[in-house]
Amino acid sequence: MIINSDLHIHSLYSAATSPRMDLPTLAKEASKKGIQLLGTGDCLHPKWLRAIKGLELEPGHGDGIFVHGATNFVLTVEVEDVRRVHHLLILPSIAKAEELYEAFKRYSQDIDSDGRPSVRLTGAEIAEYAKDAEALIGPCHAFTPWTALYAYYNSLRECYGEMVDYISFIELGLSADTSYADRIEELHRLTFLTNSDAHSPYPIRLAREFNRFEVSDLSFEELKAAIERRRGRKPVLNVGVPPAEGKYNESACIRCYRHYSLTEAIARHWRCECGGMIKKGVRDRVNELADCNSGIHPPHRPPYLHLIPLAEIISLAIRKSVNSKSVVGIWESLLAEFGTEVNVLVDVPIDELQKVAPGVVGAIKAFREGNIHVKPGGGGKYGIISLDSGMNEEAQRPCRGQLSLADLTNTNLY
Repeated sequence: MIINSDLHIHSLYSAATSPRMDLPTLAKEASKKGIQLLGTGDCLHPKWLRAIKGLELEPGHGDGIFVHGATNFVLTVEVEDVRRVHHLLILPSIAKAEELYEAFKRYSQDIDSDGRPSVRLTGAEIAEYAKDAEALIGPCHAFTPWTALYAYYNSLRECYGEMVDYISFIELGLSADTSYADRIEELHRLTFLTNSDAHSPYPIRLAREFNRFEVSDLSFEELKAAIERRRGRKPVLNVGVPPAEGKYNESACIRCYRHYSLTEAIARHWRCECGGMIKKGVRDRVNELADCNSGIHPPHRPPYLHLIPLAEIISLAIRKSVNSKSVVGIWESLLAEFGTEVNVLVDVPIDELQKVAPGVVGAIKAFREGNIHVKPGGGGKYGIISLDSGMNEEAQRPCRGQLSLADLTNTNLY
């Protein structure tokens, strides 16, 4: 059985999230995307956990998978430690979530008010509590220069101490992919997760990155076995945005976004000529940590496919805004014919797509084959993708630098 899964999102109870990050909306939008298993996010928040309890349990698969319509949910939460490093926890049951809530409540001032709580514990201490709760744990968006493991530590062991062997996965984040992370030998044993960290439910946010797993059924134990690569269960595909598109890919000023090489940034003591701070990019940070040659991957590592959301590919292909009637119309016609966005982006043969949307087939094919050009992001500004490196600025797609209309209203365009 093959499932698509986005394991890191947030609810309406996290800071800076859409009020539409509720369970019915998430279930509806995940179904359109083609995501069979969605992380709940924020499962330690009392109000969100109460809402999750109202869902049906997946029949015959234990008490760790919850169902709304065609979408299955697994309990997840992002936690910030005392050093501001973020950790993703995947939990087996409501009882274990309640147990973890009680354990963390003693160390957190905002666990009742913020879906992503801050706790006054180290990464190692959080991992111990996760193990006691039989939860999986790993670092979130591990390479970004804010709130990430490699922003503050040089190794997994520095963060997790004696609990390092319990860590089973690492989340790559938008500015890194397999080719980056596998240059660090200590990561070769881990499963790489690619998740959206979505704060709104729209198709350009939810599951913009996702994982494909081979399992025998939808249960926490099967997901755990796939992440730990046991009993033949395993990840078979990572899908994510091109890392150069990430807004912290290259070292750049956080005020004017001017890019610098690592040598230049060090020489300038990480201060831009405009006076702003230069933030070290993911690419430079990986180069500092790298102890393996590029292109070396462990045998268990699945392929990594660089994609952006379908509406944005259509927008790029026909040179219309992502929320235009033209883009929405093509998006709807493709889903009407092929069922889900993931089907269109990954699985449907190009010849079949040609019959429905000939004007965008070339763009989808270009992404599948990696024939795109990316002007790298940095300093907090997303990169720019084009299908042709010779395109002028008007023909390129500004990548997520601004919210779409759908993010600014309560109207779901899709």
